[in-house]
Amino acid sequence: MQKRMGEAVARVARKVNDTVENKTDSLDLANCKLMTFPVGIYKAMRSVTEGIHCISLANNELKSITSRFVTTFSQLRELNLAGNYLHRLPEEITSLLHLRAINLSRNRFRRFPEPLATVPCLETIDLEENEIAEVPTEKLASMASLRSLNLRDNPVGPEVRLLVRPLVPFDLLLSPEEPVPEA
Repeated sequence: MQKRMGEAVARVARKVNDTVENKTDSLDLANCKLMTFPVGIYKAMRSVTEGIHCISLANNELKSITSRFVTTFSQLRELNLAGNYLHRLPEEITSLLHLRAINLSRNRFRRFPEPLATVPCLETIDLEENEIAEVPTEKLASMASLRSLNLRDNPVGPEVRLLVRPLVPFDLLLSPEEPVPEA
């Protein structure tokens, strides 16, 4: 077990070092078994955080994202948090003024993460395979940049299905309705 943990830590360190040394604009920490975002990464990456535009933390074991994460990586354009245990986002997510795409599929959201409705450049929201039943339709309709909202495999209510053009100027992806069983 300790050997596997050591290997996981070494893999994260290698990926962070690659990003810093090559001054790339993305950080890929997908499939690293992370339960939290490692605090040491903030220090290791302080010289390049402004240049990071894309982060993938997909398929980890994250239960939350901290406000420090959001404020440190303030220039993000894409954030992939798919396949974690998230059920809410910090309010500071609204400060990601350049965020265009966020993938929150396969998490534990029961409610639509409302802070996303005020992120100005957000074009794509993927919330497939969560537990979302209610969606703030008025707020979504006022999102000028939103192009695609994926709510497939969520128990959304029938009012969401009524969100059709021209009311909303974005693609709304929903699972097909289950046929009503006959009595």
